[in-house]
Amino acid sequence: MLIAGNVQGVSDVSADQIKAPKQEAKVEYYVIEKGDTLSAIAKRFLGKAPDYPKIFDANREVIKDPNLIYPGQKIRIPLD
Repeated sequence: MLIAGNVQGVSDVSADQIKAPKQEAKVEYYVIEKGDTLSAIAKRFLGKAPDYPKIFDANREVIKDPNLIYPGQKIRIPLD
């Protein structure tokens, strides 16, 4: 569902009929804003800018290159 909501031109995604397994890991969701970098997001949420690969790895289906992120993308921030 995260990927579907990150496609240009898709304004709404309904997941009413989908059942997902209970989430084990602690995560937070964040919508990328203009001027953001993964390093800045990592510093804000994880405390250290060099931890940006943790965010990149958690979002490989959405982010293909850690240097190319776009405003409006919704990503997971792993908090564990």
